[in-house]
Amino acid sequence: MHLHIDASRLSSELNALATFSDTPSPSVTRVVFTETDLKARTYFKSLCSAAGLIVREDAVGNTFARWIGTEPDLPAVGTGSHIDAIPNAGMYDGTVGVLGALEAIRALKAASFSPRRSIELLLFTSEEPTRFGIGCLGSRLLSGPKSLMAGEAFKDREGKTLNQARQAAGFTGPVESVALPANYYSAFLELHIEQGPLLEQRGVGLGIVTAIAAPASARITIEGVGGHAGAVLMPGRRDALLAGAEIALAVEAAALSTNSIDTVATTGVCQVSPGAVNSVPSRCTLEIDVRDIDQARRDSVLEKIVAACREVSTRRSIPIHYQLVNADPPAQCSPEIVEAIVATCQAEGLPYDLMISRAYHDSLFMSRIAPTAMLFIPCRDGVSHRPDEYASPEAIALGARVLALSLARLSSS
Repeated sequence: MHLHIDASRLSSELNALATFSDTPSPSVTRVVFTETDLKARTYFKSLCSAAGLIVREDAVGNTFARWIGTEPDLPAVGTGSHIDAIPNAGMYDGTVGVLGALEAIRALKAASFSPRRSIELLLFTSEEPTRFGIGCLGSRLLSGPKSLMAGEAFKDREGKTLNQARQAAGFTGPVESVALPANYYSAFLELHIEQGPLLEQRGVGLGIVTAIAAPASARITIEGVGGHAGAVLMPGRRDALLAGAEIALAVEAAALSTNSIDTVATTGVCQVSPGAVNSVPSRCTLEIDVRDIDQARRDSVLEKIVAACREVSTRRSIPIHYQLVNADPPAQCSPEIVEAIVATCQAEGLPYDLMISRAYHDSLFMSRIAPTAMLFIPCRDGVSHRPDEYASPEAIALGARVLALSLARLSSS
């Protein structure tokens, strides 16, 4: 098949999408259901309509753009990603998998390819946890029936519920209607920047993901006893920050103890009260992220952190409260979808690496309802979630090409 990816058009559209931002260039801030997000969605839908795709939206704003196949009753082949962006982020995270997939479909159409199965481009709502405090909101709801109270349970920092926010944005209907029916997709494939340095370091242009790590997050609250920095003598102190420091070090030690490069743990938040230089800290709150592709190994790290909290609490006579906020199971990618991408790369004579994704993606949740895999392209210095995030037009075009050929292979089965 003679397939042409219009790299110039794709770059132009990525740049245009980046202008829909609440912060000045080169940063991108695009929070779900804001006016900026809705304008970006309108731009995306206009491109899909111009490409002859049939567009629909569900009750939380997940957007589907379908190219009807010759046997439209068969389960479709899905692809896509997200366009929401955390504050002061870059312009490639998620968007490459959305606009790159659109370009892949346009290239297949221009090559007169006729898919047997329909090919559907999916724009996920709120992959980032910025507004509602939970990642992959749209794909979570797509992948199965959740609590009927999800629309009221998820709230933003202003106390506005998911139902209030989505309805104000024009998305109506019951949240439970979002779940896709069984066998809706025969395959799902997401194109994404790596968000890490390995492909660039190895000089390889493509990464085929075989497993997706999943995080568990915990909040630890330490209740010490405050007092004047000069008047409270050292032997009698119950310093909440020092207890928190010990726990943070225990988090690192627990991750290292697995002797696996795939186990990572981060104490990303440390809030101290009262926060005065001349006051003994009376309260310390830690927020912890633990990730792995092996759920049992990840959970063993969590158990060690809990044990450390108990030990520090007893030894320092300080109450320590541990709360598991969220724990999603990791995902193994479908061997059949991985093999389809491998076969495409081999047929094109393109080098690739088999690798895991250490970042969270909507594909993690799509894997619960469809055979799923991911395709990575390199990003400069592995940087992501920053204004200097960058993927070259050549890398993006290559990813779109391999995606197109893989979609053709999968939609022909």
